[in-house]
Amino acid sequence: MKKKIKYRNGKIGEVEVIKDFLPKPEDLVFKEDTVKVTLNLSKSSIEFFKEIAQRHGSQYQKVIRNLLDRYTSHYSQ
Repeated sequence: MKKKIKYRNGKIGEVEVIKDFLPKPEDLVFKEDTVKVTLNLSKSSIEFFKEIAQRHGSQYQKVIRNLLDRYTSHYSQ
């Protein structure tokens, strides 16, 4: 059960201003350099990636691309 927040009038107390660390919206929209490839994968692999993507509101191609990017990044050091 969630604890209900109770609002009241009065002093808030000591406040700390936090520096804005979020990127600008225009910095969030970028197009990566990609190369289109044809790749034959097993049906079970594709079903796996499609299920993961659907659960997280994404596309299975992006899930596969992110997996490969992380793999190459890890082993390219």
